[in-house]
Amino acid sequence: MDYGYSRCSTNETRQDINRQVRELKAAGAVEIFMEYEHGDAKVKSQQAQMFAQAQPGDTIIVLEVSRLARSTQQLCEIIEIIREKHLRLVIVGSITLDCRNGQADPMSEAFLQMAGVFSQLELAMIRSRVRSGMENARSKGKRIGRPQVSKEDIPPIFLRHYPAYKNKQLNVSELARVCDLSRTTTYKYISLLET
Repeated sequence: MDYGYSRCSTNETRQDINRQVRELKAAGAVEIFMEYEHGDAKVKSQQAQMFAQAQPGDTIIVLEVSRLARSTQQLCEIIEIIREKHLRLVIVGSITLDCRNGQADPMSEAFLQMAGVFSQLELAMIRSRVRSGMENARSKGKRIGRPQVSKEDIPPIFLRHYPAYKNKQLNVSELARVCDLSRTTTYKYISLLET
């Protein structure tokens, strides 16, 4: 079986994963696991599910090393899984690590690890630039973070459905769904109205 693994750092409303899915299918992936998680997150549930499902001789296809992991430690752990499960890892247009016989070609493994180092470096540089940009904005008097919300900012649709929540006709999840809001925002609005 040829599995594809795609990952974006943010959810589907903010970052489109469809390009990765299309390119993975073109590379031969039959089943694709889609993850919305940061590259250096310790737990990637879809990735873990993919590796649990993979059988000896299967192929894992990803577009870039950075989609797989943004940490050299995590990448080394993934290489070990590939080796132990006798899988083949294909980084499209780049590196193939074939461990179907239980061994890894030392040169391919070294190139993959070097790509992981550059992936981790890239993430560190991005975070450094973001911190620098935020400090620059703060020094110019700009407020960083989400804007403060007051009762006046609560949308009319929420105010229309809020009495049903108060009368226990809707729970928080239902209120969030009918208002097309996240549960976090719904809790924030409830807190504003009840304080």
